[in-house]
Amino acid sequence: MGAVMFYHLTQRPLLDTLRMLVDKSLANGWRVSVRGTNRAGLEALDAALWHGPEASFLPHGLEGGAHDALQPVLLGMQAGNVNGAQCVMAVHSAEVSPEDAAAMERVCILFDGYDEDQLAHARGQWKTLTAAGVSAQYWSEESGRWEKKAEA
Repeated sequence: MGAVMFYHLTQRPLLDTLRMLVDKSLANGWRVSVRGTNRAGLEALDAALWHGPEASFLPHGLEGGAHDALQPVLLGMQAGNVNGAQCVMAVHSAEVSPEDAAAMERVCILFDGYDEDQLAHARGQWKTLTAAGVSAQYWSEESGRWEKKAEA
C-alpha cells in the first residue's frame, strides 16, 4: 500500500506542481493517472501540458482516446486504472478511496489553498483515508518550498 501525499497549493499554480510530481513519478518508472472532476478542467490541463516548454514536455493523453491504455500519463474522470498507473494524482477535488490508495505506489492529492471547497474536501479526504489506516503526509509550500507538516 502506497502513501497518500496531500499538497496544499499556496505559492505555485496547480500546473507547475502537477508537472513536477508527474515528472518525478515518470522518473520512478511509474505510469500516472491524473483524476479530475470536470472535463473542462482536464482539457485545460491537457492543453497546458501540450503547450508548455519543450524541455518539460510530459507524454500524456486525455481519457477517451483510442490509446488510453498506452498513455504514460492519462488525464480523466474515471476511478478505474485504464493505463496501469502506479500513481494517482487527484485534482479539482477528485475522490480517492482507501482502495485506490491500497492499489497504488503513491497517491497525490493536490488542492488550492485559497479555495474553501477544495480545502474542505481535502480535510475530509484526510479524515477518511487515515481512519481507514492509510498512511498520509501533508505537505505545505507556505514558506516558498515544500515542507512536510504532518504525517499519520
